[in-house]
Amino acid sequence: MRKNALSLPNMLTYGRILAVPLVVLCFFVEGSLKSSDGARWTALAIFAFASITDFFDGYLARIWKQTSTIGRMLDPIADKLLVSACLLLLAADRTIAGWTLWAAIIILCREILVSGLREYLAELKVSVPVSTLSKWKTTMQMVAVGFLLAGHAGDKFLPHTTEIGITLLWISALVTLYTGWDYFRAGLKHVID
Repeated sequence: MRKNALSLPNMLTYGRILAVPLVVLCFFVEGSLKSSDGARWTALAIFAFASITDFFDGYLARIWKQTSTIGRMLDPIADKLLVSACLLLLAADRTIAGWTLWAAIIILCREILVSGLREYLAELKVSVPVSTLSKWKTTMQMVAVGFLLAGHAGDKFLPHTTEIGITLLWISALVTLYTGWDYFRAGLKHVID
């Protein structure tokens, strides 16, 4: 049990969780919510590294036959913590504002709904496997958040970086809504029974 908990795939997942406060610190370096260009690039670098580990932790666990209960539990939690914390930061510094807040709200609400549904179904001993579209949804969210973390610093190198991020955030919100409905519909029959 201890050996699996300290396997490289699980260490990558733990690292993704530890990346959350590091990204947050980048936005609070000067004691208040400021996002200088350097802070944004640092936050993006940490976020990108953490996002890449999302692919490798599962891949390595499968090919090395090191899948574990703790890994299966923490992997989706790490993704949700990373994306949710970044969306809240981006809303707080007004990178995401106005109608675009609805895209972030859709993403956050879906994650809470699906997590609650999974917890309830686990009590009934019903497994809800992660769909391929849900994996793509997570990737789209991470790419959108990456563009938004670059924000105004990225606009100086790639014009419309922020607008690209907002567009990708809306696309991922729509896919998130669809996958949330798909999970809810699949779980609803067990809830009604």
